Amino acid sequence: MTVSLPEIMTLPIMQETEVLAGKKVLHKKEVEWVSVIEMPVENFVRENEFVLSTGIGLGESHEDLLHFVKDVYESGASALAFATGRHLFDIPEEVRFYAEQKQFVLFEINWEVRFSDVIHCCMDKINDSKEEDLKQSEETQQQLLEVVLQGGNLSDVARFVNRHLNTPVMIVDQKGKVKGKSGIDKDMLENWTIQPTEKESDIGMDQHPLRSRIEEISIKGTTGWRMKIQSGNMEQGELIVFCSETGEDMDFSLLEHAVTASALAFVKENAVKETEIRLKDDFILSLANGEYGSKDRLVSRGKLLGYNLALPYVCIIGKVDNLEELYQKNSKGFSSYEHWFESMIYYVSEEILYAGETVERKVMTTAQENQLTIFLEMEYSMNLEPVQQFLDLVERRISMLFPGIMVTWGIGKSDDGFYAFNENYEKALTALDIGSKQKGPGSRIDYDETKINRLLQSLSKDKEVKDITLDTLAPLLSYDENRQMDLIGTFTAYHQNSGNVSQTARQLNLHRQSLLYRLRKIESLTQLSLMNPDDVFLLDLTIKIYSLGLRDT
Repeated sequence: MTVSLPEIMTLPIMQETEVLAGKKVLHKKEVEWVSVIEMPVENFVRENEFVLSTGIGLGESHEDLLHFVKDVYESGASALAFATGRHLFDIPEEVRFYAEQKQFVLFEINWEVRFSDVIHCCMDKINDSKEEDLKQSEETQQQLLEVVLQGGNLSDVARFVNRHLNTPVMIVDQKGKVKGKSGIDKDMLENWTIQPTEKESDIGMDQHPLRSRIEEISIKGTTGWRMKIQSGNMEQGELIVFCSETGEDMDFSLLEHAVTASALAFVKENAVKETEIRLKDDFILSLANGEYGSKDRLVSRGKLLGYNLALPYVCIIGKVDNLEELYQKNSKGFSSYEHWFESMIYYVSEEILYAGETVERKVMTTAQENQLTIFLEMEYSMNLEPVQQFLDLVERRISMLFPGIMVTWGIGKSDDGFYAFNENYEKALTALDIGSKQKGPGSRIDYDETKINRLLQSLSKDKEVKDITLDTLAPLLSYDENRQMDLIGTFTAYHQNSGNVSQTARQLNLHRQSLLYRLRKIESLTQLSLMNPDDVFLLDLTIKIYSLGLRDT
């Protein structure tokens, strides 16, 4: 909290004070403290301090007096006032010249004026200024809190700051997504998607507690200052103001209250979203599980949550296959796995909704553990191209947020019609299960592609089929487990290459003789001939039945 030197000069006790140097910069000087200093100066003078001195011991030597003035100036003092008439009778020209050259304010006070009176009057002025600043700060704090408590959002907070500082303001969340803005033009908003350049902060302002938490950034040559927004130990986002390169037009007190109000707005927004998400999650799960009453009640509940159920939907289920790996890469800034997982699922869900808006289709989505359940508006047709386009966009967006994320997708039937949520969910779940086993992580498969696999799964439930399958493959499974040779994989590759030994060897990166050895070993263990089409069919069929229905039993 400071007062300007011109304000100090208006005090009655300073009326007869003469300005000897620095008159042109008088209006730029701020005063925080007042003190009386004599030789030596050393480190007794603070920055922005108004120094009073009698000049005792300096009247006989112009050189000593000049050295004293230099020391006070270099200590960062706002001004120096000499009491003349006892120890000093006038201030030498070379001292005045030095002060003028350095734009340092030099005063002359009459000896009859008591320093204690000067200090008392100046400190009263400073304290009055502090009280006024504190009052204004409390009013600003109250106004900002009322903005949030009366239903305002982060854009309202940004507008409040913009109105008081007359500078563009932006509030972003943890991922840099803009949540509130004011005075931000289109170019600046587009350039924000590019990682801003961080620079070392060198704000030459008073030592406000917020100063140490400010980082300078540059976006396409525009200087910005960003402050972290936190609630408890949790980082919510950042408040960014774009102003002068020196930051001289920033009001730290206002910004501190804006950061607090933003934290409150984030907490309020998160609480509302959590409640809304929980209600929507429960509703979508009830659709998937078929746990709902009459159709009228279903439509009514959906309408309250913003869903139009009078549309055909296709169910899509995604399974995140590498959660642990993603957590290891992105755990910084999170207190626990649960905290990170909630954040990750939130952002993935946001991108799913964004993708739906982009392809102009209604979307309902929820997440349970590592499973994403999506109901996507779909025409009553067999064409799944819109679904593929939707998933392409989702994968592209979430890969930008979480590089390396791997999701396996199962897609239900597109022609199940209206209100077939449970049936479509079960089909998508079946497609996901088969796709995971047949194609592995990161694959996509729709229900109509699983006809043969579903037939084989049904066969695997028959006791006689199960016995034949296990009897046929038991020698190979035992050998693979003991010798780590993967004879089943060898046969599968051989059969896919239509019995071509050379192509199979190249695919498996084996020597031809090594492959022939494995093929003979398969024949000897199973007592089946790879030259006999019926034996090859039996071996291929039992391997498929085993991989789809019996591997996990």
